[in-house]
Amino acid sequence: MQSDWYIRRHLKLRHLQLLVAIDDLRNLGRVAASLNITQPAVSKMLGEVEKGLGVTLFERTARGVNPTVYGAALIDHARTVLGNLDVARAELRDLLSGASGKVAVGALPAVAPTLLPRSLALLKDRSPGTSVLVREGTQESLLQELLRGKLDLVVGTLPGRAPHFEEKVLYEDRFRLVARRQHPLAGRTRVTWSDLREYPWVLPPVGSLLREPLEVTFEEHGLAIPRNQIETLSVHVISGYVESTDAIGCLREAVAHRYQALGALAVLPLDLPKMLGPVGMTWSRERLLSSSARLMMKCLENAINHRASPRHARASG
Repeated sequence: MQSDWYIRRHLKLRHLQLLVAIDDLRNLGRVAASLNITQPAVSKMLGEVEKGLGVTLFERTARGVNPTVYGAALIDHARTVLGNLDVARAELRDLLSGASGKVAVGALPAVAPTLLPRSLALLKDRSPGTSVLVREGTQESLLQELLRGKLDLVVGTLPGRAPHFEEKVLYEDRFRLVARRQHPLAGRTRVTWSDLREYPWVLPPVGSLLREPLEVTFEEHGLAIPRNQIETLSVHVISGYVESTDAIGCLREAVAHRYQALGALAVLPLDLPKMLGPVGMTWSRERLLSSSARLMMKCLENAINHRASPRHARASG
């Protein structure tokens, strides 16, 4: 086939970089500026690749360019090749400098204060010279950074069969209701949903992943959404507000028990239904994991061995 011959003999790294840049920017003028070449040079190089492969990779429109089915397929492979080269370059640079490697981890706020510290302690015990960057953020923002190669993996609620990503379950997540230690309900051995009716609440914001299942739970137990409430996903705000008022809050089980162990909050004896999907690790399908990233993943698994349900890996998309 014409494309086989061209890919083996003539497709260069600069061609792959061009295809990815065109897909990212969708405008040949902006591509030229980003690559520091002229727009005619961009058009010429793209034309040469399309001619060599015998297919149209991008459709030209008045608003820019869009990849064809052939272009999309080749771009996916181009991203993989470039991502793997980035990993190789970084590992070689670390070896030459005498470092033990580095890993960049994104963490959702709810897992950052519990699972991550134990995992990092294990990592540093095994490889003290490994440099670690931890970035906290929303799932959407962290996955975007993961896709751009700014992060090696993201830890938190799994996105579920998202394209370009692979994921591995660490444990099934549970939530618990919390109150201050001196709260009227804190000393009870049994609490019912009707007991919660008279108290203020800290609720997840409308539109957040946790809000809808919590509203359904209220409805199932005959409770209206509390009028006396504040809305936030901040663990620090939830814990601080609940600790200083009679409000009821909802925290992930590991976080709730951590605050209880510190003497800050009490976990109420009331079971909640499953609210969200499992917690796990997400990484890009488009680039190889470095040895440091693989070690970090192993440490995450080891950190939850005592509490995790059976784990399994699954590819997304």
